[in-house]
Amino acid sequence: MTYRDVATKQVLIWAFTAVAARMPVAMTPLALVFLVRERPGGYTLGATLAAAYVLGEIIGAPVLGMRLDPARGRRHLVVGLAGGALGFTGLGVFADSHAVVLGAFAFLAGAAPSAAAGGQRALLTSLVPERAVAQALSAESMLMSGVWAVSPVAVAGLALAVAPRVPLLLAAACMASSIAGHWLLPAGWAGGGQDGDTGRAKTRVLLHAWPVYVTGAASITLLGLTELTLPALLEQRGIGVGWSGPMLAGMAVGAGLGAFLYGLRSWPGRLRSRSAVLIGGMAVFVALVALIPGAAGITVALVLAGVLQSGALITRNLSLREALPKSALAAGYSVLYAAAGAGYAATGSLAGGLLQVVAPSTAVLAGVSLTLLLTVLGWWGEARRDVSGAPGDLAVGLAGGAEGAPIAGGRDPECRL
Repeated sequence: MTYRDVATKQVLIWAFTAVAARMPVAMTPLALVFLVRERPGGYTLGATLAAAYVLGEIIGAPVLGMRLDPARGRRHLVVGLAGGALGFTGLGVFADSHAVVLGAFAFLAGAAPSAAAGGQRALLTSLVPERAVAQALSAESMLMSGVWAVSPVAVAGLALAVAPRVPLLLAAACMASSIAGHWLLPAGWAGGGQDGDTGRAKTRVLLHAWPVYVTGAASITLLGLTELTLPALLEQRGIGVGWSGPMLAGMAVGAGLGAFLYGLRSWPGRLRSRSAVLIGGMAVFVALVALIPGAAGITVALVLAGVLQSGALITRNLSLREALPKSALAAGYSVLYAAAGAGYAATGSLAGGLLQVVAPSTAVLAGVSLTLLLTVLGWWGEARRDVSGAPGDLAVGLAGGAEGAPIAGGRDPECRL
């Protein structure tokens, strides 16, 4: 197994297009805080705008993802990205407007392009041979790790050195440029023409993949828990909160390294077992972050948590390919995206509430416990689904027995790669 099958001109174009589309997503929460922080109650308003943005993603991803047509996916993605660019432009141009206006633009910026990540992932896996899907998803994870490592630095630098509205205008420009990139890529992806029933049958198939969404949300819950509580935890330890940025950047670098290592070879065990082991290991390292007193030890634990996290996310995407027919993959990726957003939002609420009554280290350990509970629930759901074989039957019915239906009995095709 190598990355040679991924190193093509079409994948390179896809990479530039995906970075342009997802850089705004990584920039937005911090950019919204900088946009309004000089107003009275600015930090609270910034958090509210970020919540409106995330709410748009959570609502928009499953609704718009269900409407993605594999044969004409480009048209849907372009329209969504154009709506997102409009939302970011409104935030930048009307930065001094009433909070309700900014909230509406933030919701639009989150909702309109929310299905893009799922559609782009389905497009990527259709650009490579089946044997290279794991490598393609690993390459995507490496790319996104770089985006998330660079974005906070770019936002802070532009907002402080130029103007608070500049990061959002840059986000609008990036998203608009991704539209041009899609015209250099195929109009659709694998699965086009197979989805004759896009109603109840498709919804039932997506719902039967619920264990994958649960474990996907669990892995993002740990990430959100770390990001939101790290400054308070460092303050509790007597470490300068300014170290939180470099530490989180180290975690992102670790995620990129983990994604690269995951794609180098095949790994033993079923996907659900791999995912449970990876998320469990990540939970251990995050728990160590709450217990280690020194900055160096916390940094090492975060980097190792990042290494395992990227592998966990890749297994979740591979599990969806096992559970869904190709015609429903883009919708499934979009639902997984929404589940991740919901997990992140739930973590924010949990952490915010706990930090009012307990020490930051205790809040982290409580979040780790929740993550482990979700992981066990997801693993049990996948095991039960594999034994029953019901999702496979539904998928075959939806896809008409076409290629791309999941393998019954829980066999893991990726183990043969």
